[in-house]
Amino acid sequence: MSLWPGAKLPDLNGKSVIITGANSGIGYYTALELAKAGANVVLACRSQAKGEAATAMVNAQAPGRATFLPLDLADFASVHAFAAAYKERDGRLDILINNAGVMALPQRQVTAQGFEMQLGVNFLGHFLLTALLLTTLMDAPAPRLVQISSVAHKSGKIAFGDLQYERRYNPWAVYQQSKLAMLIFAEELQRRSDAGGWGLLSLAAHPGIAATELITNGPGNKSLMAIGMNLAKAFILQPGDAGAWPTILAAVDEHAKPGAYYGPQGFMEFRGPPGPAKIMPRALDTATAAKLWAVAEALTGVTLKPSP
Repeated sequence: MSLWPGAKLPDLNGKSVIITGANSGIGYYTALELAKAGANVVLACRSQAKGEAATAMVNAQAPGRATFLPLDLADFASVHAFAAAYKERDGRLDILINNAGVMALPQRQVTAQGFEMQLGVNFLGHFLLTALLLTTLMDAPAPRLVQISSVAHKSGKIAFGDLQYERRYNPWAVYQQSKLAMLIFAEELQRRSDAGGWGLLSLAAHPGIAATELITNGPGNKSLMAIGMNLAKAFILQPGDAGAWPTILAAVDEHAKPGAYYGPQGFMEFRGPPGPAKIMPRALDTATAAKLWAVAEALTGVTLKPSP
């Protein structure tokens, strides 16, 4: 793996980081680079076998820097268990990277609590995790949270009338909605931090179009999307490690502005070195954000704000 030209990560010794979905792809490469820079990284993954294997691979290059804790974002009980275990074992958190996700599942699936899977994993599970860890995060000298969105947010809309897509399931519309929700979440969290004086830096990033397992784990190898991606590899896809660059930059940028959004700087933000990315106006709409936040709190059963 290599970083973008001119990149040099700061010394992260003493920093504690959680990365969801870090057993492969963007999450794994992010965990590896942050661990090599000295951070203590927790790989929060659904599969114990894959999570432990990825942790061993990180430790092979950054000895003793990575640990594994099980986390299934499709089950709120698992999210609660993860948060409790992390706080009991570590007790410190500097950076939370909400990376895990599923994409364009061909058939509608639901989480353990009955929510549509993409919304449930990509957004609601991370909303709950953030709420449960927020006070721990706020104890850090410079707390930072990174949400992973997508270029797909540009075509997304929040379907409040059928948020779970129970009436007419559309794999790509649901994925776009979930990634728009993640970007709205990042921006609204920054607004609330600013208004409440929390001191939290809330950021977002997207990988462009990266060759990771997300495509085959979502629409599958035989889907038109996967076939098109394979044909277009030489033109628009970038390697999985390059897809991690915007996330890594968001995690370490010492000059980050509140609410900043990072992505590739090449054609249509598909590939290239990381830098500022374009946020669509609908992701900045405060009325939509307030409504989505209220819905998320109701569905997850938590209030997302630091404890007194």
